[in-house]
Amino acid sequence: MSSPGEASFMGEPSSDGRFGEFGGRFVPETLVPACHELEVAFRAAWSDPGFRTELDDLLRDYAGRPSPLTECHRLNEVLGLRLLLKREDLNHTGSHKINNVLGQALLARRMGKTRLVAETGAGQHGVAAATAAALLGMDCMVYMGEVDMARQSLNVFRMRLLGAEVVPAVSGSRTLKDAVNEAMRDWVATVGNTHYCLGSVMGPHPYPWMVREFHRVIGIESRAQCAALLDGAVPDVVTACVGGGSNAAGIFSGFADTSAELVGVEPAGGAAVRRGVPGVVHGMRSYLMQDEYGQVLEAQSISAGLDYPGVGPEHSHLASIGRARYETVTDAEVIDAFQLLSRMEGIIPALEPAHALAWVSRAREELAGRTVLLNLSGRGDKDVAQMMEILG
Repeated sequence: MSSPGEASFMGEPSSDGRFGEFGGRFVPETLVPACHELEVAFRAAWSDPGFRTELDDLLRDYAGRPSPLTECHRLNEVLGLRLLLKREDLNHTGSHKINNVLGQALLARRMGKTRLVAETGAGQHGVAAATAAALLGMDCMVYMGEVDMARQSLNVFRMRLLGAEVVPAVSGSRTLKDAVNEAMRDWVATVGNTHYCLGSVMGPHPYPWMVREFHRVIGIESRAQCAALLDGAVPDVVTACVGGGSNAAGIFSGFADTSAELVGVEPAGGAAVRRGVPGVVHGMRSYLMQDEYGQVLEAQSISAGLDYPGVGPEHSHLASIGRARYETVTDAEVIDAFQLLSRMEGIIPALEPAHALAWVSRAREELAGRTVLLNLSGRGDKDVAQMMEILG
């Protein structure tokens, strides 16, 4: 485990779960013991070689790790830079989400929990949670915004096929924010036998730290793969899309102590870091899109997985100390990037990582001649029907 003094370099947060001024644990009194129980259990498990070995074995033999590094030779000629993709889209279930979910499901079983509850936006976390529940013989309930269920119907079917119950969130914007609200309400009522399998580096402590640690494998692998490819050097830039920010936290963690520039890419309609101010949502203090009266603003994005008005507290901290920068891209730029990677490299990306590629494409003059590592956090199967309607 990292030491508390290394928080600015993606180590352990403070004793009260803070990364600088962000993070903490803002939950109803009934959930304080549950959060404390989870922290104690995670610390014990993460220090247990047996737990780590079991998780590593599952990541290798079930999820398919390590995920490869792919160099985009044809696209590099167009962009005038050297683009490397960390292929999390090739993991079992089609995204990075399986890393965190396998870790949390094993932890839940260790804690004696028999039921997983999860929220999902694009459906990838929900599919991963349903997959882990099926593997370990646990019950699973996934909350998903009604709007997201319509645009991600394939993943809804996959979750139900895997044995999970998928419940629509019909309040508010009927997207990811509202799915989180419903999942947290469920957890409050059923905490005795239920583990809330939160899908990103957000929420009350210890979730932002714990989820990042389960995704640290992305950064560890990428660091070694880049060293082998680049004769011991690190890439000039490491970039990833950011909603809650778990895939970005995972890959950033491998390079936070290097000279690599870290760039998170948010949707223009949900740019919590670029447009938000500090506030409290879903148990954490972080940058949050809110109006002058403190009401949470609705996020808007072509991508269901990035349709969130907040961001993980560690990303807020990295932005505040200047260790990472956060850019925004429009839906139109994302659509172009989605097509560009498909046509130039034969890789159909999810709309989420297409945000990072959209920024790389737009910033090609700034990035000319440099090496860029991009976390391709998911594959685009789930988005094909939506893109068919858009592109005709």
